[in-house]
Amino acid sequence: MTEMLQPPPTETSEWIPKTRLGQLVKEGKITSLKEIFERNEIIKEPEIIDYLLGPELKHEIISIDMVQKMTDAGRRTKFRVVVVVGNMNGYVGLGIGKASQLREAIDKAIKNAKLNIVPVRRGCGSWECRCEEPHSVPFVTQGKAGSVRIIVKPAPKGTGLVAGDVAKLIFRYAGIKDVWTWTKGKTSTSINFAKATYEALKNLYRLSTVVDWMR
Repeated sequence: MTEMLQPPPTETSEWIPKTRLGQLVKEGKITSLKEIFERNEIIKEPEIIDYLLGPELKHEIISIDMVQKMTDAGRRTKFRVVVVVGNMNGYVGLGIGKASQLREAIDKAIKNAKLNIVPVRRGCGSWECRCEEPHSVPFVTQGKAGSVRIIVKPAPKGTGLVAGDVAKLIFRYAGIKDVWTWTKGKTSTSINFAKATYEALKNLYRLSTVVDWMR
């Protein structure tokens, strides 16, 4: 895993929105990502994320691999980059980019991660803690990608991130500080481990709780 410097900030003043959602964001009619997800809107422009999160958004490279493909012209080699983005406070995204140039592959991965950004439901679901602060996950969740399966369980305050390095990175960018995890499969395959962890966090909003019923 390689930590990258922040890319230069997007010049939002020069941004010309191509979608209706982008126009609403630039006009100030939508002022937060929470509002976008509540409307079930689909984000098709990475500039929307830059506009709403700005300097809070950070990214880090999870893995860089060389991939090859046989064509009629011979063997073609490309870089495959996996990147995590997040504001370390409830939003995280995972992106993959491929290109013949490493810089181009990184840029593609960052854009893809921004388009895949999701809200992460946080809380304190541990019976040992019950502090009601958003430091862990509110209940058990799981995700799967390829042969990798991960189960994420709430942990009491001070436990830390009991997980593999790839999962730790994604939890950190999502703003989660304490969890127990159980994994199965070939976790040495970083891309599948990252996808499974991201899927587990994404699944936190696919279950309604008693709190949701009371709204």
